[in-house]
Amino acid sequence: MREKLVAGNWKMHGGLAENKVLLDGVVAGLSGLTGAKAAVCVPYPYLFQAQSVLQNSPVAWGAQNLSEHAKGAYTGEVSASMLKDFGCQYVIIGHSERRSLYGETDAVVAHKYKWAHAAGLVPILCVGESLAERENGVTEQVVARQLDAVVHAVGAAGMKGAVIAYEPVWAIGTGKTATPEQAQAVHAFIRGRLREVDAELAEKTVIQYGGSVKAANAAELFGMPDIDGGLIGGASLHAEDFVAICRAAQAS
Repeated sequence: MREKLVAGNWKMHGGLAENKVLLDGVVAGLSGLTGAKAAVCVPYPYLFQAQSVLQNSPVAWGAQNLSEHAKGAYTGEVSASMLKDFGCQYVIIGHSERRSLYGETDAVVAHKYKWAHAAGLVPILCVGESLAERENGVTEQVVARQLDAVVHAVGAAGMKGAVIAYEPVWAIGTGKTATPEQAQAVHAFIRGRLREVDAELAEKTVIQYGGSVKAANAAELFGMPDIDGGLIGGASLHAEDFVAICRAAQAS
């Protein structure tokens, strides 16, 4: 039985004072959480704050990106080992905004994945299609290409313990959400693709849904057989909403 994971992606939001209120609210609301996991992925400058507030709580923390290099003359970059220094358990890799706004290719995403895995971080690998790609009927081809690039780079062994997040780009920050049936269909496809590599890997891999998940729709989404929690954007910035989504995962 896969344990569901709800991970908040704060994106480029936050400040020391507001973070403290948010984190305290999440910790209080998730006291005694069992049957599901919760995490928040915060901007780099706030990793120490997240570590300080969340240690000894049921909430893990992580980053939203990392360098494709281990170390060196790469001004402005942050390595996997640096994230480990701040107690990170998770790191988001290949988010659609990184791919579309910053030109991260499948090859770059695979390199980042390799460094995250080598450092002992749990990669949250994002895959998903644009609205045009969905309308053109190539969702599965796009998702397969993005997933295969990493699988070919690290093999079945390198995928063990990782998290995959299906995020239809057209449903991120737009208020639109794939129906539970639409999301389930792609999740089932992803699991089937993994099954071609390793049957046990496919059954054990946590596959999240990310795309305007809210407290109001979380239970229905998480009730689908292949949806193992969510990668939460805007709702993760409000403690009450994030806690409600985590509790929905716990109950599903």
